[in-house]
Amino acid sequence: MAGTDFDAEIKTLQATMKTIGQVLDLDAMRTEIADLGEQVAAPDLWDNQDNATRVTGRLSTLQGELDKFTGLDGRIEDLAIMVEMATEEGDSATLEDSERELLRIKKSVESLEIRTLLNGEYDVREALVSIRSGAGGVDAADFAEMLMRMYTRWAEQHNYPVEVYETSYAEEAGLKSATFAIHAPYAYGTLSVEAGTHRLVRISPFDNQGRRQTSFAAVEVVPVLEQTDEIDIPDEEIRTDVYRSGGPGGQSVNTTDSAVRLTHIPTGTVVSCQNEKSQLQNKASAMVVLKAKLLALKKAEEKAHLDGMRGDVQASWGDQMRNYVLNPYQIVKDLRTGYESGNPSSVFDGDIDPFIEAGIRWRRGAERAEA
Repeated sequence: MAGTDFDAEIKTLQATMKTIGQVLDLDAMRTEIADLGEQVAAPDLWDNQDNATRVTGRLSTLQGELDKFTGLDGRIEDLAIMVEMATEEGDSATLEDSERELLRIKKSVESLEIRTLLNGEYDVREALVSIRSGAGGVDAADFAEMLMRMYTRWAEQHNYPVEVYETSYAEEAGLKSATFAIHAPYAYGTLSVEAGTHRLVRISPFDNQGRRQTSFAAVEVVPVLEQTDEIDIPDEEIRTDVYRSGGPGGQSVNTTDSAVRLTHIPTGTVVSCQNEKSQLQNKASAMVVLKAKLLALKKAEEKAHLDGMRGDVQASWGDQMRNYVLNPYQIVKDLRTGYESGNPSSVFDGDIDPFIEAGIRWRRGAERAEA
């Protein structure tokens, strides 16, 4: 970045931060933090554990957002001072450090700006992610497992806790399906752009003739519900089946009929949970997933664009949203945004933030075009 115009770059960053601050409404955020702080200090807070969890969680989220903004704003001010002093003293080493810091700050500001685009009704929620293998046989099942690892690695890189509800293993390799939660604020708004059909092209490791194979997997993302969400499911609309947990192992979770499958009869929605040893715990977790999926279905039907919330989950030819090509060349390309990466290994290892950010910007652009 030789010849960097620091003055112009810093003014642009400051203008962007001002816009971000207006969108976040920092004054309202500080007011809510103060109110929540008073509630947390109340001696009877934990008399109602659900409310206490909601209050402390909301306080932590808001304080984290405010700290992120003020910290980044402070870094820009520090950079301006550092550049001014280095320029006056002719300190080329410090100017080089300033260039590197400028690049880091620009990346952080871009990420924070993306956050301001997540203003949908449920964007702030945690996310429930379901992955299902599609056309392609054993390669599709293996691909589904690769995608699950990709998303869990992404969550680990961001220090987001992951809770696996269900994994249904395929006979030869990989997964038939899996459902897991990512416990982080705005996880739904962030990952919702990942919903849809993903396509893999590679030399199949399961083909003894070494032929190229195309396989598909479907990704569905729905928001985790809160107690205030209205979704009532009469008992007579639910069929409950219990079965023995499958998959590798030999632990007690695999030796008792503890796994639970819930079927919502009117819609045909099916969810399973086998992560816990207790049948009651698995049923409770499965109900969380079922309610989340039914709420997503309800809201999507009200807006008449089911694919917009749940993603296109046909998982077959002609409807993919992203291609992962490993042969004859290597590239991962999002067909909606045009964003691509020439390093599939890094992508499968969880480096998907650029795809997510491009997807969020693309979605906002599409929403504006429809408005």
